[in-house]
Amino acid sequence: QVQLVESGGGLVQAGGSLRLSCAASERTFPGYFAGWFREAPGKEREFVATINWSGDSTYYADSVKGRFTASRDNAKKMVYLQMNSLKPEDTAVYFCAAEYGRGIRTRRTDYSYWGQGTQVTVSS
Repeated sequence: QVQLVESGGGLVQAGGSLRLSCAASERTFPGYFAGWFREAPGKEREFVATINWSGDSTYYADSVKGRFTASRDNAKKMVYLQMNSLKPEDTAVYFCAAEYGRGIRTRRTDYSYWGQGTQVTVSS
């Protein structure tokens, strides 16, 4: 059972940056691919980014491509989401997710393990 804990959310002005972190409890976490999703008020949870087990393959939603970067440090069992050039429409609760296996995945149903979420608010 993998436990995920996100941190790093907060309030930032448009154009600013934040770095989200996701700490995993599982010793075998390097064997898991990971993803970031977000949920804005009144909207469904949507895919943001995914990263494979080794960190050398990533994929992003069109809405964040070029602005967000996913990375991981398997020695520390951490996954990160660097968010630059933030926009008010990026405001949401951001969730880290993980699943055992290789490759990258964009669907919510591909992930069994989820964190509790961290709030990101971008003011205009």
